[in-house]
Amino acid sequence: VRRAIHLIAEQPFADRGLFLEVNLSGRAFNDPELLPLIEQEFAATNINPATLVFEITETAAIENMVDAQRFITTLKGMGCRFGLDDFGIGFSSFSYLKQLPVDFLKIDGSFISELKHNHTDQHLVRAMVEVARGLGKQTVAEFVGCEETVQLLSNYGVDYAQGHHIGKPFAISEIDTYSEIS
Repeated sequence: VRRAIHLIAEQPFADRGLFLEVNLSGRAFNDPELLPLIEQEFAATNINPATLVFEITETAAIENMVDAQRFITTLKGMGCRFGLDDFGIGFSSFSYLKQLPVDFLKIDGSFISELKHNHTDQHLVRAMVEVARGLGKQTVAEFVGCEETVQLLSNYGVDYAQGHHIGKPFAISEIDTYSEIS
């Protein structure tokens, strides 16, 4: 997290409407030093917290939901955003959605990669989007590989897409070579 904050401080993220996403496992919420560290780094670098987005992964379970809620609420109050990464594949996806004040769901790529050919995935993605909409959350689709998938996702109401069809990953040092980044 410290490195991400310093990368943001070194690059013109806010001026370009860009943000950096950082994954947090459930274990991170158990670390009593993480929130104070983030607050100190924000103060030291003077970055706009809105340029830092946290994605919660299910690599480790969240042991204390109250602490996790407090952590998220505190950083959201500063301007950070939070999402649930790889939504739909973990045992706790809907429980986390119910209990954590996240801003978006990142629909796992396993539902997206074969979307144009798989009716089950199509129904599940539409259902996830409907649930997200009903709860006031945005949606992001991972692994978007072709224009046909983009069209399906657009028809379903997915807010954002990421994948090789949209743009290939690049090093932060190459940020100035891209005139338009989505």
